[in-house]
Amino acid sequence: MLQSQSLELFISSLKNSLDSSVFVKISLGNYKGKEEGLKQIIVRKIIIKREHKFAFTFRYKTRDVIKNYSSAEAIALIEDYLNTGFKIGTLFTTEKDLILEELNSGKVVLRELKASTKEAPSAHHDREKSRLIQTNSKSYLTELKITDADGKVFKNAQDKFRQINHYIEILSSLIKELPEGTIKKVADMGSGKGYLTFALYDYLHSVLKSDAEVVGVEYRQDMVDLCNGVAKESDFDKLNFVQGTIEDYKADDVNLLIALHACDTATDDAIFKGIKANAELIVVAPCCHKQIRREIEKNKVKNDVSFLTKYGIFLERQAEMVTDGIRALILEYFGYKTKVFEFISDAHTPKNVLVVGVKKSPKSLVGSPKNEEQKRILEKIKASKEYFGIGYHHLEKLLEL
Repeated sequence: MLQSQSLELFISSLKNSLDSSVFVKISLGNYKGKEEGLKQIIVRKIIIKREHKFAFTFRYKTRDVIKNYSSAEAIALIEDYLNTGFKIGTLFTTEKDLILEELNSGKVVLRELKASTKEAPSAHHDREKSRLIQTNSKSYLTELKITDADGKVFKNAQDKFRQINHYIEILSSLIKELPEGTIKKVADMGSGKGYLTFALYDYLHSVLKSDAEVVGVEYRQDMVDLCNGVAKESDFDKLNFVQGTIEDYKADDVNLLIALHACDTATDDAIFKGIKANAELIVVAPCCHKQIRREIEKNKVKNDVSFLTKYGIFLERQAEMVTDGIRALILEYFGYKTKVFEFISDAHTPKNVLVVGVKKSPKSLVGSPKNEEQKRILEKIKASKEYFGIGYHHLEKLLEL
C-alpha cells in the first residue's frame, strides 16, 4: 500500500485512539506481500508486569505466532505492513471503526463506520476477579504451600500463583478450539510438584464440568508420592501420578499432552508420544536445545548468519529457533495447526516459548502415504537442515521421516 494522505490519517487516528483510551484492536488483512503463508495480523493492547505492550497475532495458513511490542514499535510495524503487503487495515475503537483499503485500481480510500463495540477490552493479564483458578476451598493449594488455610496466597507464592493461572488461561483458550467433550485423558509429562497438573484438573472438573482423567508423569518417586497424597486429600479421584520417564510412558489414548520445560530431546519425546497417540492438542514449553546446537557446532556451515553464530549467545538463540521451528514443521506434517508464541512465566524464568499443535482432523497421518503438502514440508525441513549444517533432528529421527 503506497504512502497516501489516507494512510497518514489512519495512523493519526490510531495514535489518537490510544491517547484517548478508546482503542479496541487493529486488523490487517488481504495480504499480498512476500512473507509466505501470512494471511492476517490482529493487534491488541495488553499489560504485562505493569507495562503497556501490544500483542501481534500473526496468522499463517497453518499456525499462529504471537509477539509483543512497545507502542512505538507497534505503530511503526502497522504502518510498514500497510505499505508492504496488506491491502486492508481496520481500526476498531469504541467511537467508530475506520477502514483503510487499497482498491484494485490502486486508489487508497478511508471509510468510517459505526463502532462495532462500545466497550474497550481490559488490557490486564492478571485480573484477580477473572482468574480461572480461585483460592476458596482449594485444599490442594494449601497442601502445595500456595495459600494458607483461609485461601490467602502467601507472599512468596504470588509469582507461582500468577504463573499457574496464566498457564490455565492459555490452556483454556486452546481447549475451547476443540469440539466440546474432546478432552477425555490428559498427560502432563514431567509434572514435578504438580502445580499445573492440579490446577488443570481443577479447571477441567470445576469449570468445564468435564470427567477427564489426568495423569502426571514424573521421574522422582518422592514427588509422585507427595502428589498422589495431595490428590487423595483433595478427593481428586481421576487424578493420578505415576513414576517414569516421558520416553517410557504409554500415551496411546491421550487427547491432551503437555510437557513444560522438558530438557533438550525430552521435548521431542513428548511431541513424539502426542503425535503417535493422534492427540487433539499438544502443548510444550521447550527447555535447553543442546542436540541441534551440537549439530551446528560440529558442521560449522558458512551461511548468511555465520557472522552472528560465531558468538556463543547468538548461536544458542539460533539453535533454539531452529530446533523449535523444525518441531513446528513436523507437527504440521502430521496434520496439526501450529502456534508458537512467547509468554510470561514467573520471576525466575520471565519469558518462554510455547509450541502448540492443534489437530485439524481426527485422522492420523502416521504411516500414511505422503500428500503434496507433506512433501513440501519435508523439502523445507531438508533445506533448513542443509543451511544450518544439521545432520538430524531428534524428533525427525523418532518419527522416521
